[in-house]
Amino acid sequence: MIQILSSAWPLFLGLMLLMVGNGLQGTLLGVRGQIEGFSTFEMSIVMSAYFVGFLGGSRMAPEMIRRVGHVRVFAALASLISAVLILYPTFADPWIWTVGRVLIGFCFSGVYVTAESWLNNAATNENRGKALSLYMIVQMIGIITAQALLLTADPSGFVLFVIPSVLVSISFAPILLSVNPTPAFDTTAPMSLKQLMDISPLGCVGMFLMGGVFAAQFGMAAVYGTEAGLSLGEISTFVATFYVGAVLLQYPLGLMSDRMDRRLLIGIVAAIGGAGGVLGMMLGGNFTLLLVSAFVIGGASNPLYSLLVAYTNDFLDADDMAAASGGLVFINGVGAISGPLITGYVMGAVGPQGYFAIIAILLVAVALYAGYRMTQRPAIPSEDTTAYTPVMQSATSVAVEFAREYAIDSASDDEEEGSAS
Repeated sequence: MIQILSSAWPLFLGLMLLMVGNGLQGTLLGVRGQIEGFSTFEMSIVMSAYFVGFLGGSRMAPEMIRRVGHVRVFAALASLISAVLILYPTFADPWIWTVGRVLIGFCFSGVYVTAESWLNNAATNENRGKALSLYMIVQMIGIITAQALLLTADPSGFVLFVIPSVLVSISFAPILLSVNPTPAFDTTAPMSLKQLMDISPLGCVGMFLMGGVFAAQFGMAAVYGTEAGLSLGEISTFVATFYVGAVLLQYPLGLMSDRMDRRLLIGIVAAIGGAGGVLGMMLGGNFTLLLVSAFVIGGASNPLYSLLVAYTNDFLDADDMAAASGGLVFINGVGAISGPLITGYVMGAVGPQGYFAIIAILLVAVALYAGYRMTQRPAIPSEDTTAYTPVMQSATSVAVEFAREYAIDSASDDEEEGSAS
């Protein structure tokens, strides 16, 4: 791990600064929207717009990179992000914010595609798994750090919008000035959704439902906090707790997934996450229990994304995994677009507790469907499954393909060890 960090620290530093900027602007808008008097449903539209742009960017960024190269795409999109962040407090209108969020989502998607392809190029077969793990840890640290920065200034002013703008502007300096060569870029056209659904119904349905859960966490958590009357410090802690749970539970669940029927583990983890949602809905007035709920939901939902990727790969040939990764990311993105809209509508109808109600319903639906799928075909023996690799839900298809390459490398190593013995 130290060797990877020492050789690619400019890339990881730039990625962490990007995540700090992205994590801060997402939470800040939820708080500032309440100050500006935006309704819950208006904020849900604003938050949903990010995922519209992100999905569009993930489809268009590869072609942009092929046409003009990594460096130009990265610098242009990062500069646009920095500019949009400054415009938010200047034009406090929900529809202008919606357009800004589409642009921000598009640009962050393109930036992530660029950075992840650089990281994949820098990794080798021997350290690919560690590089993926470090990438996820850096992302989590960035988001958690962003919540602490929320407390450094008044959210009704300009300073908190300037901070992520500056961080994003700084982020591409270490990446573009590093000695790492610009990688060749090539992606595979995604597999048709019908083919993907036929191969792994649980992977597709689970990805769609988890998109809604992730969007609620990333986009609507701060909106919930303002509606529930939490202080700025409490909102910061609440949002950060989702990602603390994800960091701490990702690897224990990954180890379990390599030793048991992944459908059973998906069902159990989703049910536990759903119970966390019920806890928040019923007892969220107690701040300690609210944090317990956030920890359980974050600790369940983020590993579930990686579990669903690994489970889908279990039914794919190595040559098909790259094509499938694009389809999985697309399905997750569609779910993410609808998540804030549904959550905002329900919160407007029943109050803040509707936030946890939607999360609980989505996670329980994953658990029930996983149980149903266990009755439809036999389990794959654990020795025949692909390697589990941690992947953040904010990652693009490049990172999922990165995980696919690690799974193939691990399988090849296992075969060589088996032949040797």
